[in-house]
Amino acid sequence: MPKTWHEKLNDGREPLVEVTDKAFAGIPAGVKMVIPTPKVVKELIEQIPSGQTLSVHDLRKEIARLYSADVTCPLTTGIFLRIVAEAAMDEHRAGKSWDEVTPFWRVLDAKSKAAAKLSCGPEFLTEMRQREAN
Repeated sequence: MPKTWHEKLNDGREPLVEVTDKAFAGIPAGVKMVIPTPKVVKELIEQIPSGQTLSVHDLRKEIARLYSADVTCPLTTGIFLRIVAEAAMDEHRAGKSWDEVTPFWRVLDAKSKAAAKLSCGPEFLTEMRQREAN
């Protein structure tokens, strides 16, 4: 049976900082790169105040800064953003209010490729950002 989003979120892993041995996703070889965890991504998103947003690029910069790395892995960050979002959606479906779940819409933009993959769809992201802006 596949893991739930919540199980993926709480996988018990720790962030890993390593020096890239080859170029990867626009990142040159020899760069100190952090591979975060879904929980690291979740914790940073939860620090974004209501009505404010943070780009994925800036989220990655902040993660790199926290782990004294040059960059954050773009591939795993994207995967972990989806895990955080889907786990939050599951929590909402289980009865939590939107104010009680991780506000992933503060990072994921409706125009991003990642938004199309979410079970809530890109329109939801726009609605939540508009709701918080008012």
